[in-house]
Amino acid sequence: MKYHPLGCTGLRVSQLSFGASSLGGVFHDIDEGRAHEAVAAAIEGGMNLIDVSPYYGHTRAETVLGRALRHIPRSAYYLSTKVGRYGHDGVNTWDYSARRAQESVRESMDRLGIDYIDLIHVHDIEFQASLPGGLQKVVDETLPALVELKEQGLVGHVGITDLQLPNLRWVVEHSPEGTVETVLNFCHYCLCDDALLDYLDFFDRRGIGLINASPLSMGLLSQRGAPAWHPAPQPLVEACRRAVAHCNSVGYPIEKLAMQYAVSNPRIPTTLFSSANPDNVRRNLQYIQEPIDLALVREVQDIIGPQMRQTWKNT
Repeated sequence: MKYHPLGCTGLRVSQLSFGASSLGGVFHDIDEGRAHEAVAAAIEGGMNLIDVSPYYGHTRAETVLGRALRHIPRSAYYLSTKVGRYGHDGVNTWDYSARRAQESVRESMDRLGIDYIDLIHVHDIEFQASLPGGLQKVVDETLPALVELKEQGLVGHVGITDLQLPNLRWVVEHSPEGTVETVLNFCHYCLCDDALLDYLDFFDRRGIGLINASPLSMGLLSQRGAPAWHPAPQPLVEACRRAVAHCNSVGYPIEKLAMQYAVSNPRIPTTLFSSANPDNVRRNLQYIQEPIDLALVREVQDIIGPQMRQTWKNT
């Protein structure tokens, strides 16, 4: 496992990190015992960053992860969770107020069974962009509330997450220098979309640590294929299906190529993937130890062709 500095945070994170969204049963039902084993396999394999959110499974992911972490030394991992996006009884909710942000942090700590959060992120800020106050509320209210918790010693570092890269840039540019220490972005550094590359210099100049996520582009780059709810435009879905078929024809699972590609750029410190299956965790750890087939990368991206960098609105 390779480790990289996460911006100016002082943290060195594994090139592959563990996303705990699957522990909330977001994609399908889980076996909690196997989910605990998946977390343990990630730590044993050298992953030292675990990312979760109260939104995933509407608190279930944090609850399951908290039980798994009881058996793992706190010094073995950095923990990231989020504020702003929630849910209850199957209904999604959003609240980016200062009061709710601070309450949420303490609630997450209780569910996770910890007394310190290494990274706290404002979750999917594009939703606040369409609410009263817009993104300026994140700048004026949400982030200062989290910085206050940092000053109290409850959290280590503060950041933001979003699918939409321009939103991340806007909040960084409109926040006091040093407020945003990390950003988490998903589906923009993978085999079918490398738009994150256009922003690397911007984040580097500000010392911001970058967390990449969803190397399989939420299932587009998998043999199982995109789930029915996937918001990607249909031409992109079809292009990815052709890419999957091509990889199968040469005996190289697209999941393997996608994982290898996602961790191949040393300017991107870490990439999150999620699974509640320990076999998948161990398989992905093995994948990234093997050399990537760059010729196959070019073939896959040629197949995707004009659908490269086609994005969608978050859901």
